[in-house]
Amino acid sequence: MVRPGLALAVLVACTSAVAAPPPVAMKREHVTADVYHYQFDLRVGSKPNAVVRIHRVVRELTPWQPRPTSHAVMLLHGDFANFVTNFVPTLGTPASSAPGLAPYLASRGVDTWGVDRRWTLPKADGDISDLGDMGVDQELGDIEDALAFARVQRAITDHSLSRIVLAGFSHGGQLTYAYAAARGQHLSAIAVLDAYYDLAPEHSDLRDFACANAAAGREALAQGVTDSENRFFIDVGSLARSAPEATSPIFPPYTNRETMNTLAGMTYWFAPYTPLYHLSAPVLNEQGDAVGLRESSEESVSAWFASAPPHQSLRETAELDAIWCGTTPRPELANIRVPLFYLGAAGAFGDSGLYSTTRVSSTDVTTLVVRRFGPERVAEDFGHGDLLYGTDAPALAWQPLATWLLRH
Repeated sequence: MVRPGLALAVLVACTSAVAAPPPVAMKREHVTADVYHYQFDLRVGSKPNAVVRIHRVVRELTPWQPRPTSHAVMLLHGDFANFVTNFVPTLGTPASSAPGLAPYLASRGVDTWGVDRRWTLPKADGDISDLGDMGVDQELGDIEDALAFARVQRAITDHSLSRIVLAGFSHGGQLTYAYAAARGQHLSAIAVLDAYYDLAPEHSDLRDFACANAAAGREALAQGVTDSENRFFIDVGSLARSAPEATSPIFPPYTNRETMNTLAGMTYWFAPYTPLYHLSAPVLNEQGDAVGLRESSEESVSAWFASAPPHQSLRETAELDAIWCGTTPRPELANIRVPLFYLGAAGAFGDSGLYSTTRVSSTDVTTLVVRRFGPERVAEDFGHGDLLYGTDAPALAWQPLATWLLRH
């Protein structure tokens, strides 16, 4: 049943996609206390995955009646994830013990929205014939539709016509920069969680890495490859949960637990976005092996990996690498004039993300890099995913973000 006002919201959100109101699939589920998660699937075309999936996490007065708020944010997820697995992981499959940034913000009076990128939708054996279309331009259009939908819904349920903050984690942060640079008139502010967009001149090695990846991605696309699948993360996380002490079929003679901790804690081995980039802060032994995780529980990290969508767009990956490379046309940070909050993790993008904040035209820029140690221990410091899954993330990362959001 379509709730009052929803048809109007769908019309506003999807006018650029179809001539008539598309069908809408909805669901509502309990998160914690009086916080609920709504999901809206808006069909915007005839292709298999032409759906804009929008999420809302909010406190309720009664079923389907959100508690009115003055502040709202739209969260964009990162790689091998969707909105739920990054921001409401207790609802993931498998479910995680990590409480989640979205319910934290909702419980503090921030109406929290999100939108999934289309590559998160198909199942492992699903139709991915349109995966090759899923690039940055399409994603910016979906973000615009999601923001329009959220604004109309808030006008109906909250009697608020205010603009919304756009916030993104990881590659979602890169898309946040790109959207604000191209279409920032729709936003009140932006928040970027551990990502860079422009690379400082002294980081030519990181730029060269991005340029090489972009070229490899373009070549693969030219050969008809469209899927940058996430089977590796799914297998590592699933095996660490089901048989942690068994020998890993992926990296023998390591155990499945050791393999996961190495992937999470020494990610720079295969993804050197910064020299010691890691997804989760590792506990290192005298030999330099990752024997545990310092900030996030192994349970929450294994759930993050195991719940990854099976597919991911290679076109998106190549185009985001090209933005970092900086040799092709792209939205420029100088176009951004809205307030900006940068939240980094010292052991991941961290300080390397600060340069991008100096390239915007905004006069309201706030930065915070969460760190435990000095530069000599960056290999063990707060990791990328620790901003979302770390035991102390609510105090060290979420509370400063919430405070900033309530001021913007």
